Amino acid sequence: MTQAERMNRLPKQFFATLTRKVAELQKSAPDLINLGQGNPDQPTPPHIVDALCEAARDPVNHRYGSFRGESYLREAICSYYEREFGVSLDPAREVAILFGGKAGLVEVSQCILNEGDLALVPDPGYPDYQSGVALAGAHMEYMPLLRENDFLPDYRSIDEEVARRAKLMFLNYPNNPTAAVATPDFFEETVRFAKRSHTVVVHDFAYGAIGFSEKPVSFLATKGAKDVGIEVYTLSKTYNMAGWRVGFALGREDVIESLNLYQDHAYVSLFGAIQRAAAVALTESQASVWELVDLYRKRRDRFLQTLSDQGVPVLQSQGSFFVWLPVPEGVSSESFTDQLLYDEHVAVAAGNGFGRYGEGYVRIGLLTDETRLYAAALRIARVYHRAARG
Repeated sequence: MTQAERMNRLPKQFFATLTRKVAELQKSAPDLINLGQGNPDQPTPPHIVDALCEAARDPVNHRYGSFRGESYLREAICSYYEREFGVSLDPAREVAILFGGKAGLVEVSQCILNEGDLALVPDPGYPDYQSGVALAGAHMEYMPLLRENDFLPDYRSIDEEVARRAKLMFLNYPNNPTAAVATPDFFEETVRFAKRSHTVVVHDFAYGAIGFSEKPVSFLATKGAKDVGIEVYTLSKTYNMAGWRVGFALGREDVIESLNLYQDHAYVSLFGAIQRAAAVALTESQASVWELVDLYRKRRDRFLQTLSDQGVPVLQSQGSFFVWLPVPEGVSSESFTDQLLYDEHVAVAAGNGFGRYGEGYVRIGLLTDETRLYAAALRIARVYHRAARG
């Protein structure tokens, strides 16, 4: 068989390679601490699981559902956004239910980009933005996320011709991998840039519930945001529902309609019992979310304090459940990651796996208990100082 050319354009799956290396080492290293992936380690709250079980027994959910999702879920999504972010949405025209946020982030490129079109992609950034653009046969221009700019893109540095050609732009705050957050001023600037350049903004709000100093800002809360773009949300991180594969896109009507049309041809609908449980998650008690954010805050504080106590320079994580750690000067991200994995049995993700401007950093997931994170921090400090000495 000759594979379709679009498949050959796909970037190498960074996390698949990391997973293979970790799995191989685990056979001989039972003490390995895996902080390399973004897979939540807590269970889904019991009341959501109970809602799934009850709905799964209802025969109405054993049949094909509505192509575009059940109205009760779309209404629950709108209620959630009004309550949490002060954003009013039309459940019939401004909501697309997704088979996980990742699916929507890949699909939106298919909906908007033609071969040869241009997309603006953050660097470092979530690798699957590139996957969608590659499948569409479009080109990418990378927006550097630099420490001196608080890991926000600098629109003034984007070439005027590139801005004019850009049809689509991806953003993500709280940010994976840098753990940075966006400000209302930044999103206002984003709207102005998008209107000037006629670029559609896709804001990946996967970590929208996980902010430490203050609550993360929704792009859609910005005046004019719904005129220029959409926001993609997932229940994976907020409610520990990563394996459930349920998310949604919200905002600009023509983009939402395009996503819904694409999915009309690709899927029928999410399992009804999952939709029912998702509605319960969004509309009932949010105590589990508050507890989860507090858990991540405590983990972050213990982990960063331990590194700091060991003389390792750290950056403060503002949101998400990641730490973006600078490696010693003159040491590559990949070399540091391999030393840490094979010498101390701690798995982290090399920053260059997220893009050229991720070089010089590693991403660490705070996705194990405090005791293990403390042990990992001590091991990381040992490798850091050995690498710094050369």
